[in-house]
Amino acid sequence: MTFLAHMACWGCVALLVHVFVGYPAMMWALAKVSPRPVRRAPITPSVTVVIAVHDGGRQIRAKLSNLRALDYPAELIDIVISCDGCRDATAALARTCGDLRVRVLDNPARRGKAACLNDAVAIAHGDVLLFTDLRQKLSPGALRELVANLADPTVGAVSGELHMENVLTGFAQGVDAYWRYEKIIRQAESQSGSTVGVSGALYAMRRELYSPLPAGTVLDDVLVPMRVAAAGQRVIFEPRALAWDKPSQHPDAERKRKIRTLAGNYQLVQLAPWLIWPASNPLWFRFVSHKLLRLLAPWMLVVLTLSSAALATRHAVYALMFFGIVCAAGLVLAGRLRPRLARWLPVRLAVAFYYLNLFAAQALLAFARNRGLHLW
Repeated sequence: MTFLAHMACWGCVALLVHVFVGYPAMMWALAKVSPRPVRRAPITPSVTVVIAVHDGGRQIRAKLSNLRALDYPAELIDIVISCDGCRDATAALARTCGDLRVRVLDNPARRGKAACLNDAVAIAHGDVLLFTDLRQKLSPGALRELVANLADPTVGAVSGELHMENVLTGFAQGVDAYWRYEKIIRQAESQSGSTVGVSGALYAMRRELYSPLPAGTVLDDVLVPMRVAAAGQRVIFEPRALAWDKPSQHPDAERKRKIRTLAGNYQLVQLAPWLIWPASNPLWFRFVSHKLLRLLAPWMLVVLTLSSAALATRHAVYALMFFGIVCAAGLVLAGRLRPRLARWLPVRLAVAFYYLNLFAAQALLAFARNRGLHLW
C-alpha cells in the first residue's frame, strides 16, 4: 500500500506539473526555437457574419450596430442571424434594423447552437465565415486583422482575443488572471503551429473548410478548429483582433456556464472519438495536454491530497506537500469568508483555481447524468 501511495502521489505531481507548467513551457520554448510566422496581407474577401441567438432581443440592436462599425467594405459583408426558438422579439428587431445585408432564420423550436450554425452557414455567401456571439463587442479593426492571416494559404482559421472589462470583484480578477494565462498558451501554440481551440466570441475561417456540426455539439469552438487542423490547415491566434466581454463577478453566476462548457469536452470525445487517436489527430499531444488532462486535474488533486496525507509521517517531502495543500485550502476559505481578502493576489488566484477545478469535477457528474447538453 505504501508503494501505491508513493506512485499515486508522484504520478499526480508529474501530471499536474505537466498540465499547468510543463506544457505551457514546452509551447513557449517551441515558439521561440522553431517559430512558424504567418504571411499576412491586407486582403478583403467577402465575409458572412454568423450569429446564433436565443432570446437576444435586448442585445441584438447593439450587436448589429457594432457590426456596422467594422472597418471593412460594407458591400463585402452579409449577416445571418439564426434564432434558436426565440420567445422574444429578436427576429423582428433584426428584420427591422434597416440593414439590407441582414438575413434572419427564425427557428420556432429550440435545437441548440450547432443546428443554428449549420443552417446559417448553409446560406452563407462569403468566402470567409466570421463567427461571433451576441454579447461581445468587437473592435472596429477586428475583421481586417483576422482575414489578413487568411492571405497565408496554410492558415484555415483565426481566433481573435477576448478581453475582460468591468473586472470588479476578487473572483472576477482571478478569472481574468486565469484567462490571461490561457491566452499566453494559445499565443505560444499559434506561433509554433496551431491552437487547439478558438474564442467563440470571435473567429474567422475559410467557408470551404466548414462541415456541419453533429446535433447538440456544445464546443463548436473546439471541434471546428480541430477539423481545420485535421484538414492540414493551421489554426492561429490573432491578438490584434479584439472582442470585449464582462466576466461573472461571483462563482454562482459562473457555475452553470462553466460546467456546461467543461462537460462539452466529454461530449466532444463522444462525438468525435478520432480526437483521442494520434494517427487521426495531428494536434493530439496538444489536445490531450491542453484539454483532456485539465479535466482530470481535480481528481488528481484529490488523490494527491490523500496520498500526501497518508505519507506525511514518513518523509518531510510529503509533509510539506500536504502542508502546502492545506495552506492553499486556507486561502480559498479566507477568500470565501472575507471577500475583501479575495483581492489579494495569492487569495484570488487560489479561489479561481479552486472553482475552476470544482466546476471541472462537477462537469463530469453533469455529463454522466445528462448527455443533452446542447440547449443554452
